Amino acid sequence: MGADPGCTCTGCTSCTVNIEPKANGLLAGAKKSLVLMGLSCANCAAKIENEVNKLAGVQTASLDFMAKRLIIYVYNEQDLDEITDQAAEIIKKFEPDVEVIEEHGADDAPVIEEDVINKKELIKIGAGAVLFAVALGFEFSFWTEFVLFLASYILVGGDVVWRALRNISRGQVFDENFLMSVATIGAFAIRQFPEGVAVMLFFKIGEFFQDLAVNRSRRSISALMDIRPDYANLKVGDEIKTVSPEGVKIGDLIVVKPGEKVPLDGIVIEGASMVDTSALTGESVPRDVDEGSDILGGFINQNGVLSVQVTKGFGDSTVSKILDLVQNASSKKAPTEHFITKFARYYTPIVVFGALAIALIPPLVTQATFSQWIYRALVFLVVSCPCALVISIPLGFFGGIGGASKKGILVKGGNYLEALNDVDTVVFDKTGTLTKGVFKVTEIVPKDGFSSDDLLELAAHAEVFSNHPIAVSILNAYGKTVNQEAVDSYDEVFGHGIKAAANGRKILAGNSRLMRKENISYDEADVPGTIVHVAVNKTYAGCIVISDEIKEDSKEAIKALKDIGIRKTVMLTGDRRAVGEKAAKELGFDEVYTELLPDHKVEQVERLEKEIGSNGKLVFVGDGINDAPVLARADIGVAMGALGSDAAIEAADVVLMTDEPSQLVKAIKIAKRTKRIVQQNIIFALGIKGVVLVLGAVGIATMWAAVFADVGVALIAVLNSTRAMYVKNI
Repeated sequence: MGADPGCTCTGCTSCTVNIEPKANGLLAGAKKSLVLMGLSCANCAAKIENEVNKLAGVQTASLDFMAKRLIIYVYNEQDLDEITDQAAEIIKKFEPDVEVIEEHGADDAPVIEEDVINKKELIKIGAGAVLFAVALGFEFSFWTEFVLFLASYILVGGDVVWRALRNISRGQVFDENFLMSVATIGAFAIRQFPEGVAVMLFFKIGEFFQDLAVNRSRRSISALMDIRPDYANLKVGDEIKTVSPEGVKIGDLIVVKPGEKVPLDGIVIEGASMVDTSALTGESVPRDVDEGSDILGGFINQNGVLSVQVTKGFGDSTVSKILDLVQNASSKKAPTEHFITKFARYYTPIVVFGALAIALIPPLVTQATFSQWIYRALVFLVVSCPCALVISIPLGFFGGIGGASKKGILVKGGNYLEALNDVDTVVFDKTGTLTKGVFKVTEIVPKDGFSSDDLLELAAHAEVFSNHPIAVSILNAYGKTVNQEAVDSYDEVFGHGIKAAANGRKILAGNSRLMRKENISYDEADVPGTIVHVAVNKTYAGCIVISDEIKEDSKEAIKALKDIGIRKTVMLTGDRRAVGEKAAKELGFDEVYTELLPDHKVEQVERLEKEIGSNGKLVFVGDGINDAPVLARADIGVAMGALGSDAAIEAADVVLMTDEPSQLVKAIKIAKRTKRIVQQNIIFALGIKGVVLVLGAVGIATMWAAVFADVGVALIAVLNSTRAMYVKNI
């Protein structure tokens, strides 16, 4: 929460409720990450994930087809190597040609760079298509025609038949290789040579374009987060050495030249420049930085030379955390993805057995010919592959997460992206979230016998050891150096304020609760802002009014949330009632709760969740420091101010990389758009397949229609999914 204006203890440590934040899908125990180079079968990926999850000792395993990454969590670290070996065997069982690479950390993750266009495959398809056209376009004898069609078939689909036979030998029957092999060989068996070759040819063409679209999507989304620094210019004495960012330590000096990426988080100690922050924040307008400015790894220096003192090692830096977040986002699958994976396991066998029934039962009970019904059964087989759904659904969520990151919105998984569709109530922290968190002394009200200077001096001596924003504002207003040796004692009182002794005087600085606790009569100040009451030697000396400015887009954000259908907006604050209610009325909130400590905010969130229907979700928006307990408790925790808070990235489910509340509206709109695209794919794919299955069963649909219902639908669904990453107009 940053600074809670209702708590003038100014220490912040006493304001932190020690509640463990939720792990955002990360489980206890050990973890192993494997990259599957060459993985191209989404259906096989689902089977691998299912089998690895069955291994003894595995908590959970998630295979992200888009990132080609299998993440395994185990209960006992001692079992990790054995389970990894077993997982590798499962991978080879389903995908023998895949190369398995172990990751030992985010810093050494292999870069997945595979050709977008498979030239060798393109040549084979082209040559097979030429032979097919020759056989189809000219008159030949039966055997010559058969040889030409067979040569075309082997050239185009030989690898499919080989993979089908290999998988059958391993006990894997129901996959697209088996289905296409049976369908096309069956067509040859009933002397439908052109259709047998055509099905295989168009299947391979569809697969080719499907892989092309998926690989382009992978590269496009990877490019959105291409923020990993390649090197750092380390200053050693008078020399500059080019080193790996991982080799730079906290406190080292680095030099960032114009055009270079800032490799690590730090503070500018010399120089001034403009930096491009778009890769992290989505903001197109460059920021000015100069001496004393905080700067983050991933920013791009535009003009001046900067000397930066490193404040975090690479593993703890913002850029490293974001890379890890985006890298693992797709492993947290949405409920729709889990449904489709489970659906695919049952759909294919049901349709295959349906095809078998169509091929055998009608000829046996009627006088129909076997060839007629076998042809109809082959149509069923071609349609039965679930690739359109298994590929396009994860790709849709993957694109949505990538598109959000382009806007400076980091969503930690498809599950959270889908959950944003069901938001019923949005709860905001006030300070640092709706306001700028920059406090200034706006009024000094001394009691008789004290001057404004006296009041500021007393407060400054009480606050001198604190880095709380309220304390900083008082010290800034005092404008003089406080002699810390004059402060004899200093005591923070949780939720109340400060007790201090300085120059032989006992000073109290805090809220009204502190005054009442110490039985000191004080004057109520009904003015906007945070009131710090000051007393010396049990005598009330007056109060200092400190105000925080509301962000420019806070009011617009609340209105926009209402416009997109959010039922209730609530503000929680530690401010006094009068101040909190005034701000809530100005911003347009439905409800406001004031004078809250962090643990009280958790209680309020729990109460609000009980008022929501079973399908609704509660979002809490805070700036991720003292708000960690509430972020952990809410259905969806959204962190503001990530540029200044490590806790934001760690505790939240969604991180807004700017301090703008309106980014939440964009996040919800992106989530809704992504879900629409996913639903379009489900309805389109199942609808077309269902129609072709019915028409095929009654003898109307041909195998050409079946090919479209399989690879054609898959390609269209994949292309539709790629729209999820383009969110310019949101």
